[in-house]
Amino acid sequence: MIFDTHAHYDAEQFDADRDALLRSLPEKGVGRVVDPGCDGPSSRAAVALSEKYPHVYAAVGWHPEEWESWSGESMPLLRELAKHPKVVAIGEIGLDYYWDREHKALQREMLQRQLNLALELSLPVIIHDREAHEDALETALCYPRLRGVFHCFSGSAEMASELLRRGWYLGFDGPVTYKNNKKAAQVLAVTPLDRILVETDSPYMAPEPVRGRRNDSSNLPHIIARIAQLKGVSPEELERVTWQNACRLFGLAEEE
Repeated sequence: MIFDTHAHYDAEQFDADRDALLRSLPEKGVGRVVDPGCDGPSSRAAVALSEKYPHVYAAVGWHPEEWESWSGESMPLLRELAKHPKVVAIGEIGLDYYWDREHKALQREMLQRQLNLALELSLPVIIHDREAHEDALETALCYPRLRGVFHCFSGSAEMASELLRRGWYLGFDGPVTYKNNKKAAQVLAVTPLDRILVETDSPYMAPEPVRGRRNDSSNLPHIIARIAQLKGVSPEELERVTWQNACRLFGLAEEE
């Protein structure tokens, strides 16, 4: 079975067929999914989905793009939601300088407060890092006891090596299948099998050969096949190892 460690099934793109799609995933070979929140409403929605579907787990967090809705109520809400037994991480949190370079200080504050919450609750984190590699790495290195995954990793092989040396995981999704993505191959060359996670970031970033369509977890075999090819192992071996990796990070039993 495959473990999709990052999929936003609370997104409006799934409103028309969410229930049917989520119910169908186990028969399509997807045994578990983590749905990460991006603000208060989406974190609540992720928890609600985890309550409805046995194979869905939640993460709760405030995405850097959602800085406008960050308030004095945000941290108490996240702390309360994180008590739910199916919340397995704090996320999606991080830094994003692609969309917004004017509020870097606020983004850093949001990230640091949520990293401290993860430490307080002994939960891993799901990090979003877009065009903020230097600051994201520097922040991560300030928390040596913290563990988690850099979701949709887009940094350099050198950055990857620094994170891997400190026990972090790296998430790979649709872009690893794109023909012009040479950086992903360079990063995977330095990433051991026991630090790879597979994800879709559904409904976004569909892999080849379905690029441009709405993404969902049933497309994970395309991602697994490409990573397996780059790592010189069989898809079956990569599926097995990434399942174990995800269960280890999120504190779940390997047996369903």
